[in-house]
Amino acid sequence: MSDAAIRVRGLTRRFGAVTAVDDLDLDVPRGSAFGLIGPNGAGKTTTMLCLATLLRPDRGDISVFGHDPRSDQREVRGLVGWMPDFFGVYDDLTCREYLDFFAAAYRVQATVRRRRVDDLLELVGLAHKAETDVSNLSRGMQQRLGLARTLVHDPQLLILDEPASGLDPRARVEVRAILQELCRQGRTLLISSHILSELSALCDRIGIIEQGRMLAQGTPAEIESRAAGTMTIDVSLLGGAGDDGDATRRALQGAGDFGVVSAVPTAGGIRVLIDGDTDRAAALLRALIEGGVDVTAFTPRRDDLEQVFLSVTEGLTA
Repeated sequence: MSDAAIRVRGLTRRFGAVTAVDDLDLDVPRGSAFGLIGPNGAGKTTTMLCLATLLRPDRGDISVFGHDPRSDQREVRGLVGWMPDFFGVYDDLTCREYLDFFAAAYRVQATVRRRRVDDLLELVGLAHKAETDVSNLSRGMQQRLGLARTLVHDPQLLILDEPASGLDPRARVEVRAILQELCRQGRTLLISSHILSELSALCDRIGIIEQGRMLAQGTPAEIESRAAGTMTIDVSLLGGAGDDGDATRRALQGAGDFGVVSAVPTAGGIRVLIDGDTDRAAALLRALIEGGVDVTAFTPRRDDLEQVFLSVTEGLTA
């Protein structure tokens, strides 16, 4: 069998005159976690709906564990757990009844359902809420219950659209811990999110999508390497930089050409963007000190995934 859980080539989906997904390619290996990053309207949800058999593409080839979602809907739905960014709950049901209802809808045998529901409640940390009405749960608890619902038929692939949407920091940490456990179990995850740092920590591969097009795809390290040619340096100066920027200009006088792209005042000094690596940063620091500049701290850093996303999509967002 193929090592690919998802293989997409040339996926295109239009809504009238609007092209939501434009000739998109996507590969997700079995047992991996893939993160889709993009702003609202980028095409993430449309792509996921096509994979989950809930929307037919206008053009392109799609394979989910070797099955075409257009012609093999029953097989794909048995393999996929779909969690939309917003889902309804049935207020008059307890957590146990809610999961049992969906397990029955997936025709999970009654002899299996009780144990599976108990296991899922334990997995998402809601065992103590088994007999609590769904309507009495917090937003974070409802989100975890929705994730448990996605797992009732024991799918191999989870397609999760903004699973941490609207959650407070503690609830996001709880959801991330559950997703990490599912990764350890060997399930394949396709996750969309705006929380870039969390995807970077969780996912094996990242795809940046904008205006329906896949702009970049690779491991977090490969994506971040797009910014490897530049470095931001926070330089703290004795007495600060001053509001008028005079100290900034003085600090760079005599430093020579070290690839300085920009230099702007900050509360305690200057922030310098250089086109170069750590060797060039070290040379810049040495020149500043030799030039008599009172440097109290010199902190270089690479751009993180969020800055890479902004640079990759620059000029594309309307």
